Amino acid sequence: MTIVEAYAVCTGIAQREAKNFYYSFRVLPENKRNAMCAVYAFMRRADDISDEETMPVVERRVVMSEWLGAWREARRSGVSDDPVFVALNDTQKKFAIPDALLEDLVRGTTMDLEESQADVVLVTETVADKTQTLQVYEDFEGLYRYCYLVASVVGLVCIRIFGYSDPRAELLAEKTGVAFQLTNILRDVSEDAERGRIYLPLQDLTAGRVEVKQLLQVVRREAETKAVRSLLAQEAARALVYYAAAEELMPLIDKDSRAALWVLVTIYRGLLERIMAKNYDVFSERVSMPTSKKLLILARGMGMAVRNRMVS
Repeated sequence: MTIVEAYAVCTGIAQREAKNFYYSFRVLPENKRNAMCAVYAFMRRADDISDEETMPVVERRVVMSEWLGAWREARRSGVSDDPVFVALNDTQKKFAIPDALLEDLVRGTTMDLEESQADVVLVTETVADKTQTLQVYEDFEGLYRYCYLVASVVGLVCIRIFGYSDPRAELLAEKTGVAFQLTNILRDVSEDAERGRIYLPLQDLTAGRVEVKQLLQVVRREAETKAVRSLLAQEAARALVYYAAAEELMPLIDKDSRAALWVLVTIYRGLLERIMAKNYDVFSERVSMPTSKKLLILARGMGMAVRNRMVS
């Protein structure tokens, strides 16, 4: 398999699955766009294995271990018949992406498969005659570590592809990743709770006088309380603070990549703003950014990319 063919496979995966991310890929130069697609395809495979709920968790752990072993061997030998591994190997060489970052990325993806996790407590509640044991993060410090592994690491990989020289970019990329993940957590409160996971810190629930059972009742639309929405508003305010890092990061990356970061930040922050505008009603339906709005953002991003190339 040629490098060109391998990147084409990764691009196809990104086009089908990347949604918000792919809009930002579109405004990158071809070599960086290909690299982002390779990284995304790798992430997607790890996510798919971790989230395959038709498979028992024990079996998922085995599949993940075998897949990781195949990737590590491909890195060691430089030989693979997996197009994602082929493209990713090439990307790592071109953009000096260390294995450690990708190992952290997979570690974040597989956290929910671990039998026990630091920073997580198990809470058992019965709602409408259904008993459920849920994983709940104890405090924001623990949740931050989770956000770092599942989102900030992605940001640290991305800025290596985007290009930067100022070391301040690394902490800013970390914080931007946290902003994105907090947005995802707010959007997915219902879906995550149904899967037995609550990413709103238990410390915050307690401070807001919201019990886990009460949150489950709201998720199942069996109750509605101002306290739950107030809790979500608190998390949204926290996310907005982290979005400030994205503004500082923008001028620190290479000009030919700034439009891509702008598109991604604008879409994600726009999603958070839609959640806020709906008064934090993430229970009646999944909040999303309309495709028409994303296309408008993409068009502006393309114009920005053209201008940046002209003045580079």
